[in-house]
Amino acid sequence: MKTLIKMNQLKFVIPAKVGIQTMIINQKDSCLCRNDNRLKSYLLFNTLKFAAGFLILLFSVNTTAQETLSLNECYSLVKKNYPLAKQNELFAKQNTIDKEIIKTKKLPKLDFTAQATYQSDVIEIPVSFPGGSIEPPNKDQYKTTISLNQLIYDGGLINASTKVKEATLKTQQKNVEVSLYQLNSKVNQLYFTILLLQEKKDLLDAKKAQLVSKLKEVKAGIEFGAILPSSDNVLEAELLKIDQQYSEINQNKISLVQTLSSIIGKTISTNIMLAKPVISANLTTAIKRPELDLFQLQKEQINASERLIAKKNSPKLVGFATGGYGNPGLNMLDNSFQTYYVAGLKLNWNIFDWKANKKERKSLEINKDFVNNQQEIFRLNTNIALNQQQTEINKITSFIKSDKQIIELREKVLKTASSQLKNGVITASAYITEFTNLYEAKNNLSTHKIELLSAKANYKTTKGN
Repeated sequence: MKTLIKMNQLKFVIPAKVGIQTMIINQKDSCLCRNDNRLKSYLLFNTLKFAAGFLILLFSVNTTAQETLSLNECYSLVKKNYPLAKQNELFAKQNTIDKEIIKTKKLPKLDFTAQATYQSDVIEIPVSFPGGSIEPPNKDQYKTTISLNQLIYDGGLINASTKVKEATLKTQQKNVEVSLYQLNSKVNQLYFTILLLQEKKDLLDAKKAQLVSKLKEVKAGIEFGAILPSSDNVLEAELLKIDQQYSEINQNKISLVQTLSSIIGKTISTNIMLAKPVISANLTTAIKRPELDLFQLQKEQINASERLIAKKNSPKLVGFATGGYGNPGLNMLDNSFQTYYVAGLKLNWNIFDWKANKKERKSLEINKDFVNNQQEIFRLNTNIALNQQQTEINKITSFIKSDKQIIELREKVLKTASSQLKNGVITASAYITEFTNLYEAKNNLSTHKIELLSAKANYKTTKGN
């Protein structure tokens, strides 16, 4: 758009969008020539002022860029920030300590004991011989010892115990992953509800803009007597209803955004724009849920426990050495404080346990059957859910197809109603009825599109990645 200014023989053109002025001066008018420098300075000042304002506006737009968030980002933030995720690290620390405790069984054990006793009777040998007799031990006796025990062979019991702890850690961490994955359904619900509110707000923006435009036409028609005087009141009332809907949408969005922010562990603005996810329409029934991995790890943990039980009755060889000081010592007939030591090997082997070991393994086999049964139930329920969700997707898809046809017909009806209102054939109330019908149809289409995305996201969550 250009603004043309004429001053006698003076012409200059100001391109309004860029603020560049071009001046053509008629050299025949000497009076204008004297004001040339003054006019150039004025135009230069205005140009610089416009350029500065444009740069400020550009900077403002860049610094207030709209914050966005995607569905996949929400999934990642839940896995990272949800309080339950901290348990993985806690389980790992605990498991490290437990394994270190088990490994200490391979290290030598050092025991110290001190004992003082008084007994009512002692062994006496009623034998005498020329020149003396055997003196009985004292009834008060004292003993201190230091004992050293070293495990030499345990039949693999320690290693089997370590394997059980490792299997337990994997099961615990996978269980945490399962719990975090189940939160995706809650994320889906919040995300697509907020996304639906965004779509409704955009639809209200378009609806309001069209009503404002129509209101101007109606007021012009009232001035010329072509439209009833009260017709503009109907449109203004409809605009007030739209403002109420804006308020309702904003309040609902604030509550939902706060809930989503709590789950993903990140503070997000209530003005955030959620991106529409692109979800593949590949509706396969191959289940890839973390629960299946959990069932497998539980069975591996049971297998590790079975191997541990099998090692419990293995023979164990221990080396020991004991040094002591007491009265009496090893020589019971010497009633004096003496030092002494004992060293040797000890073999322990539980050769009969009344079938306790066998019964423990049988109990673990039943636990494995429980896990298999839970896995079968999970697959059954998941397949049922997938079939129901696939039916829902097909239903919503058919709704979208008919929504488009309804909108096309409603637009034709509204076009006719708009012309009739302009010519005073119908009232503003009749126009508002058709106008509302059109935007109700558009709202249904928008809702069904979001519901379709939500249904596909839920299907993908139920099936697993």
